Amino acid sequence: MKFYPSDAPVPVGKRTDRLFLRPLRATDVELDYDAVMSSAAMLRGWSQSDWPADDFTLAQNLEDLQRHEREHEEREAFTFTVLDPSGARCLGCVYLAPVPPAALPLCAGAAFPVRVGFWVRASEVANDLDRHLLACLREWLATEWRFDGVLFAVAERETRQAALLAEAGLQLRSTFPLPDGRRCAAFC
Repeated sequence: MKFYPSDAPVPVGKRTDRLFLRPLRATDVELDYDAVMSSAAMLRGWSQSDWPADDFTLAQNLEDLQRHEREHEEREAFTFTVLDPSGARCLGCVYLAPVPPAALPLCAGAAFPVRVGFWVRASEVANDLDRHLLACLREWLATEWRFDGVLFAVAERETRQAALLAEAGLQLRSTFPLPDGRRCAAFC
């Protein structure tokens, strides 16, 4: 099963007055690394893992970005960097990935469902950039992408994002396991 329609163009970006989304590239390594390490404790909770470790290196980040860039080019998953409007500072990341098999029943009837995850720098949460990003993503996915089922996935204990999704009118549908054993809450 294809993740995204072969004949559909992949949107190249999205701008608002507060952010600029574009595909994440390996050349973004330093900007991305700064954002990741500035929010390491928050990201450990968000990812339900020890990523990024305190000793996470720029070289390890480069490996991650090279993988994300390859997946994007091969249309296996799409990763976008969240930049400030000038493109000079990384503010977070957006992940558009296949829906795991355990969550496919939540997207019944969809030929091209997507699992959406996102984060913003811990310093941007007080400015509600995550709320702004969610609104931007919902509009972008509805108007420019060809996914026919959208599932927002958050860590089971990620209360801030769960509250944002519920506030936006999305319903908590279920929890599901990821292949590595972590559990996510699914909002549609």
